Amino acid sequence: MKAMILAAGGGTRLQPLTFTLPKPLVPIMNRPVMEHILEHLIKNDFDEFFINLNYMPESITGYFGNGSRWNTKITYSLEDRPLGTAGGLKNIGHHFKDGTFLVIGGDDLTDVDIKSVIDFHKKNNAIATIALYPVENPSLFGVVKTDDTGRIVRFQEKPKPEEAVSNLVNTGIYVLEPEILDLIPEGEFYDFGKQLFPYLQEKGYPFYGFRVEGYWRDIGSLEDYRVSQFDAIEGKVNLVHHGKEIMPEVWGGENCFIHPDAVVIPPVLMGAGCVIEPGVSLGHNVILGNNCIIKKNSNIKKTLVWNDVIIGENNILLDSVVGASYRLEPGGSYCSEVLHRE
Repeated sequence: MKAMILAAGGGTRLQPLTFTLPKPLVPIMNRPVMEHILEHLIKNDFDEFFINLNYMPESITGYFGNGSRWNTKITYSLEDRPLGTAGGLKNIGHHFKDGTFLVIGGDDLTDVDIKSVIDFHKKNNAIATIALYPVENPSLFGVVKTDDTGRIVRFQEKPKPEEAVSNLVNTGIYVLEPEILDLIPEGEFYDFGKQLFPYLQEKGYPFYGFRVEGYWRDIGSLEDYRVSQFDAIEGKVNLVHHGKEIMPEVWGGENCFIHPDAVVIPPVLMGAGCVIEPGVSLGHNVILGNNCIIKKNSNIKKTLVWNDVIIGENNILLDSVVGASYRLEPGGSYCSEVLHRE
């Protein structure tokens, strides 16, 4: 089965992290978020992928290549100007004329049962089915209301909290039929949530929503990015990472060194080649990328550190993100900050 992964966005809500890295490559548990998506879909019997690109496309094609590393096939669609979520699909719609297919965002972190959505979609002979997920604050998303059969009777795009008709939101995971392509204009910026889906509901197309079980989060904001990492390291979402458990709930890559005088409070994940010097307090909920050095007497908690970072002596970091190759001078104190090279 075919899937399209939407990866053309600029990731503005994740700035400054996305100044140097496109959002689909932002690491979750030291692996790009889109790699987790790809592997989850492969487990759900998808075998061919199409990815639209606009922002920093060479970084994405350089990492994923033609898909052979995952024994699958990846085809890219480079957009010289953004075409929107539905417009990007229309741009390569000829690849999806032969049957039911999936569209998913390149910044979704999820382990939901995709097959259950497909089964529901086919059972109801739908033209489009949205995977729905309950959230506490639906005003940040497209909100969906269904009848008892799952047919969508109302669609709201980011309503005011007091106006939301339900707490079920659009996950950006769609099961679609080829006929949907005929409803998307050619060569225009066109959006699923703001344009296509309201049209489907208004015109009475067989348009359904299916509430999924499991984990789902859009990592598009800095806060959601932090929370998703902590959820992942606490085991709330089923992800694969490459660390070896070196003590209970502490995972490390190859050639990691933890000084006996350091304190490590699980859960902690370290990439390959990390060095933890004496007097360091590390954890809980700390993720270090590859080749990170944490120097003497630093205290790090609920913090995400990307590759090749050196944190100088006597630093305190809490609930922060440190971008790749950053050098942190000794003796600082940081809370809820994003430290990133310009």
